Amino acid sequence: MNQDPARIKRFYKTVSVAPEGAGFVIRLDDRPARTARGDAVLAPTRSLAQAIADEWAVQEEFLDRRVMPLTAILCACLDGGEAGAAVWRDDVLSYLGTDLLCYRAESPQALVDRQEARWGPYLDWLRREFGAAMVVTTGVSAVSQPDVAIAAVRRVLNDRSAEALFALKSATAITGSAVLSLALWKRAFAPDEIFHAARLDERFQEERWGEDAQAKAREQAMRREFLDLSDFLGLLDDV
Repeated sequence: MNQDPARIKRFYKTVSVAPEGAGFVIRLDDRPARTARGDAVLAPTRSLAQAIADEWAVQEEFLDRRVMPLTAILCACLDGGEAGAAVWRDDVLSYLGTDLLCYRAESPQALVDRQEARWGPYLDWLRREFGAAMVVTTGVSAVSQPDVAIAAVRRVLNDRSAEALFALKSATAITGSAVLSLALWKRAFAPDEIFHAARLDERFQEERWGEDAQAKAREQAMRREFLDLSDFLGLLDDV
């Protein structure tokens, strides 16, 4: 039987972290680990580099990418290049303009009340943290967010690293909310609490109509990815 071409046999014995330029490179034996594009896997902080090195170190006969989430996030960011940073920043700001938390149900009242109780604190936090007051609407009618609110968040993101912007963009895509991803970045709320806030509408429907097994499996995969992004962002802040 032919070997699955997707399976990569472990090709190194030792894993280490070494300073390089302004960051830290992950070395496999005496060579740097490389991204799909061929760039060296270079982390901006030692903590992130060590966590990624640990993912490589625990591999057995074959590499299992499923247990290398931090490696995957950093490599995707590095392959996007510095030019990607502006795109990722704009993606986050675009979501802020149509943020999930700003579009509320008109009924039933139980859902209206739950959205206000769960989502209101995040918008209050955004106003305090960034000086960005968001407009809330009901139903499907579009609402324009104040330019001053978008500009306030843009100023904070302008000097963020490409790694942070990539993680923010990814978390925003999962939740449908830039507000929630910013709260994750700033560690304003517990990661699981943030994720469940993003799934409030789905949870409400489950309570009324029951769970769908496939939908639940997709949600669990999204939750794992979201928590990996939380870890990644945390490690960016550690030296």
